[in-house]
Amino acid sequence: MKYIKELLIPTAGHMDLSKFDPDDTFGKTRDELDNKLPKLKSIMSELQYKLYVENEKSLLIVLQGMDTSGKDGIIRHVISAFNPVSCRVESFKLPTSEELAHDFLWRIHKAVPRKGLVGVFNRSHYEDVVEARVQNLVPESMRLKRINQIRQFEIMLAENNVEILKFYLHISKQEQKKRLLERLSDPDKQWKVDEEDYKKRKKWGEYMNAYTDAINNCSIKKAPWYVIPANRKWFRNWAISKIITNTLIEMKIRYPISSPHHKNMKI
Repeated sequence: MKYIKELLIPTAGHMDLSKFDPDDTFGKTRDELDNKLPKLKSIMSELQYKLYVENEKSLLIVLQGMDTSGKDGIIRHVISAFNPVSCRVESFKLPTSEELAHDFLWRIHKAVPRKGLVGVFNRSHYEDVVEARVQNLVPESMRLKRINQIRQFEIMLAENNVEILKFYLHISKQEQKKRLLERLSDPDKQWKVDEEDYKKRKKWGEYMNAYTDAINNCSIKKAPWYVIPANRKWFRNWAISKIITNTLIEMKIRYPISSPHHKNMKI
């Protein structure tokens, strides 16, 4: 589908996040896409079960984006289509002392889904090149090494039957402000608002530059990046569901072939 391909970041060339409209819905309406979402989620569920039974490949979904961009919303409204028996969601916070005692990919590799499972990263190893850059946590030489190590890491995973999808949820600074104010006005959501959210807003341009470089350098054929316009939650949910569904179909998942003698078994 042409408009889905427009969200895919090419492996060669230069992408500029400022050229992506976070309000874009490709002319689609909410009613139209809300009606399609249940069918997509049903297909996702069926294919996940087949993936689990086949037990040959796995799917890793990476969610990145600024605060309020909808990472948790995707898990509630899209990933909920998957059976939790064979789906794991990992949320990467500040590294622990144990994690800091290892290389930066150690905690990530441990969470990669085994064969038959779907894994979802709510934030990921990309924090170690985006957040680390904006907050000046590591020297530039180290950050550049990490970019290359991430590429090699994802290639290694792909060569071991881990299908990788990476989504950057693209919202505007104005939309983020609106969502933060909505959280503050809702007693049930005030806990989500942190002083750090406002500090990071002051560095919005730096974050956009850091994400642009990370995505450009790490969108590879075996682990592509998609930039998802996320100001409209209904479009965000549909687009990611559509891409996940297409990917599962393209993985050509098959049920195991029964042994011939099973047909002659008497019950």
